[in-house]
Amino acid sequence: MVSMVQRGAQASFEGGDLLAWAGPWLFAAIVAVAVLRALARGRSYRAAAQLSPEDREAVREALRAVERRTVGEVVAMVVDRSDVHDSAGWRGAVLAALLGSILLAPHLPWHEPMWVLFVQVAIGAAGLFTCRALPDLERRFVLETTATAAAEEQALQEFFRLHLHETSGRTGVLLFVSLFERRVVVLGDVGIDALVRDKGAWSAARDAVLAGIRAGRLREGLIAGIAAAGDVLAEHFPWREGDKNELRDLLIVDPG
Repeated sequence: MVSMVQRGAQASFEGGDLLAWAGPWLFAAIVAVAVLRALARGRSYRAAAQLSPEDREAVREALRAVERRTVGEVVAMVVDRSDVHDSAGWRGAVLAALLGSILLAPHLPWHEPMWVLFVQVAIGAAGLFTCRALPDLERRFVLETTATAAAEEQALQEFFRLHLHETSGRTGVLLFVSLFERRVVVLGDVGIDALVRDKGAWSAARDAVLAGIRAGRLREGLIAGIAAAGDVLAEHFPWREGDKNELRDLLIVDPG
């Protein structure tokens, strides 16, 4: 009977030894992989870094080409993000604290609760700071519904800020790209909506830009999206003699 008890105790002790040895290494490996991946992908969240001066001129030429075909007014806008998403950082902090508490459990001073709490708070704070410093990591803690709502709200605000609702024929169009949220929003003014009844009319423009972003070719995506939006406008609002450009051929890029 004594031997059986000892064997049972020994098995439990070996399991604790395994966690004590592997836990910190596993925790460090998870953190390292997440941080290195986020660092490698950091450029994809900066609008200014993704579009060189040559890229921007090519996109502006695409805008000018569209406005030679239509009386519509098109503006393209690329921003790093549409919202700060404070809750994402806190979600990352909670996950870091929980993961650290589990994997580092054998090394925590459970007999001194205040020190355990201090370590958990420190790990959580590190998780919060890291999330806010690395957009790719932070993005993992943003709900998709939240990302959609943030991008759509920002696009609407920019539409009015850029006075796209003040063109004579109410034919302004905004092609809005938010890199952090990974969203593309195409907004047309009421003059366009009055004639373009198809709710999916802008889908080709949106999908073209998204395809370019996924392939790491934002310039090509924007040019294709602008051309697709131009097709919709040229069909319903073709260029006519005497038309004047009410807005500059605008490409707006978040300076980052």
